[in-house]
Amino acid sequence: MAASPLASLIPLALLFLPSLASGCYTRLFAFGDSLTDTGNFHHSIGDQFDPVARLPYGQTYFGRPTGRFSDGRVIVDFVAKAFGLPFTLPYLVGRTADDFKYGANFAVGGATALNNDYFRKRDVEPNWTEHSLDEQIRWFKQLLNMLATQSERDELMRNSLFFVGEIGGNDYNHLFIRSKTLDEVRAIVPDVADAIGAAVKELIQLGAKTLVVPGNFPIGCVPLYLRVYQSDKEEDYHPKTRCINWLNEFAEYHNRMIINKINSLKESYPNVTIIYADYYGASMNIFRDPVQFGFEVPLNACCGSDAPYNCTPSILCGSPGSSVCKDPSTYASWDGLHLTEASYKLVAEGILEGPYASPPLAKSCTNLQCDSDTLKLPFSDPFSSI
Repeated sequence: MAASPLASLIPLALLFLPSLASGCYTRLFAFGDSLTDTGNFHHSIGDQFDPVARLPYGQTYFGRPTGRFSDGRVIVDFVAKAFGLPFTLPYLVGRTADDFKYGANFAVGGATALNNDYFRKRDVEPNWTEHSLDEQIRWFKQLLNMLATQSERDELMRNSLFFVGEIGGNDYNHLFIRSKTLDEVRAIVPDVADAIGAAVKELIQLGAKTLVVPGNFPIGCVPLYLRVYQSDKEEDYHPKTRCINWLNEFAEYHNRMIINKINSLKESYPNVTIIYADYYGASMNIFRDPVQFGFEVPLNACCGSDAPYNCTPSILCGSPGSSVCKDPSTYASWDGLHLTEASYKLVAEGILEGPYASPPLAKSCTNLQCDSDTLKLPFSDPFSSI
């Protein structure tokens, strides 16, 4: 693992956290892509240019970039807070077992559910991270050996909450941007679902008892997709939301496959709690009735370019020529691909309290600490500094 310049700060920070892990889950482990990443992508690319490593990323909550692909916190941050846990440390930042006292985040921006060899065999040469879901599971197994002896492992796994995703969106993104047809992209969905299911099964076999598996977001409402697939055909758009119908239908197909996989795993492991997190349903509230939830601009990127949907592939957030809106909390999308903190908060509430998780995460733990939205950690997240 990469050495962290923050290593000396971590023990000091943890001194201020004696009461935060008093909920039923003692650790949170997260896997996925840029929707969950809290700094691994940045730490995996060395000296390469990384727009997420500079403002305006992170401006809303942290006041600085943290490696999150948003203006502030992401869903797992809100979940950690609700369970009285600190923000999950990016795996590539930590070095010792004490660094991962409260769990770890293995998600990497750009990561896929399928490994890169899968794409190479189909004549698609990857230009994204090698740290796919199976690699993240390998990281976890290495960390598990550091955290617990064989006799301690059952307790650690039983008392931890596992977030497997969201992941799979990039498997499709990487094909869509290469002008693959909808049928070609749709053909890999069963393989994506199988890869996610295999990761969940491996964690269960290691002893995991509570896992959350999110579905995909409504990609037909994503500004970059709206820009790239802009159409003159009225029938391509939903009459109320103005999202692209066929892209949302594709996301729903992916989600059905994930639900089927979860149901199959539940039958095989009846003593394990596997929770489907309906990111699609929770976020569609924003697009169906944005004003009700405080959003004034649901389909434009807050940070981007002066183009339709404030988004163009040639000028992305943080790049020269980009600009940022005055109030990200009134926008659903942060940078054209990822959501604002305000949107992530709404989705997190939907899966914590219901009805967008079955059962709601709050009911998966009788000791859940979810007293108010204003609860904040007594330190400014040194784990995620870059």
